[in-house]
Amino acid sequence: MAALGWLTPRRRSATARSVLAGEAAAEAARKTSAADDDSALLTKAPEEADATPPEKPAFPVAGDDRAAAFFDLDNTVMQGAAIFHFGRGLYKRKFFERRELTRFAWQQAWFRLAGVEDPEHMQDARDSALSIVKGHRVSELMSIGEEIYDEYMADRIWPGTRALAQAHLDAGQRVWLVTAAPVETATIIARRLGLTGALGTVAESVDGVYTGRLVGEPLHGPAKAEAVRALAAAEGLDLERCAAYSDSHNDIPMLSLVGHPYAINPDTKLRKYARARDWRLRDYRTGRKAAKVGIPAAAGVGALAGGTAAAVALHRRRR
Repeated sequence: MAALGWLTPRRRSATARSVLAGEAAAEAARKTSAADDDSALLTKAPEEADATPPEKPAFPVAGDDRAAAFFDLDNTVMQGAAIFHFGRGLYKRKFFERRELTRFAWQQAWFRLAGVEDPEHMQDARDSALSIVKGHRVSELMSIGEEIYDEYMADRIWPGTRALAQAHLDAGQRVWLVTAAPVETATIIARRLGLTGALGTVAESVDGVYTGRLVGEPLHGPAKAEAVRALAAAEGLDLERCAAYSDSHNDIPMLSLVGHPYAINPDTKLRKYARARDWRLRDYRTGRKAAKVGIPAAAGVGALAGGTAAAVALHRRRR
């Protein structure tokens, strides 16, 4: 019955660890963005946009350098959760055993079917990832992350959300991912999409080697809002002129910070909250899945079918 807890995520206010996680994410994002500018790491051009022209938003305002956009990653920019795709890539490279892959597959399938980001569920996945990368060099994981993006993530980017991000870039604004995924993974995705940078969960490293611990806590819920607040202060942004995009009610603290909140592929709670406040909504899911709010499109689940079936069988044996 423990799995039922995933269906009832608890609301949390910002804590000291949330603030620490947010400030660490903002600092890491600014350092990464500056490093990219200085060393011209953007060697790969942004991938071609989808041939079908997406709906254009009335916002952003061109030339407003005090405005920026903040995009949640999982199920907002990308179908599914980045941490699970990353785990699949690490399994392929023999970073861990099949039983851990089964665990990743089960968690990913549940996330996609339930459409819910429960803090304990997501942190369990990140704890697994931390134990896997402990002792590995940051540079090694960054290099592998580039390969994993091509293998598992590139084809799962929502064209509609990507077009919204591009609209901000075309208006001369900065665009940041804000995600509970590791900042290294988020930075790779942002770079490959041609975005400014990323705010993500910061894993502690000493002399370039992961210790297996986090700085603060996962960048989730209130911690995301703290990260956006810290980055805006450091970059001289006016949050009332900024936009934020997310699919999850867990990101209401972040969405409420800005003057232009958008609900993208929203879960049931966020859809209701957004409608009550006249926030803009966009849903890029199709057919029956789009109508059934909170259940993402099925693309990508097939790749996990083998692992998911094993997980289901294991779950049934344990009952």
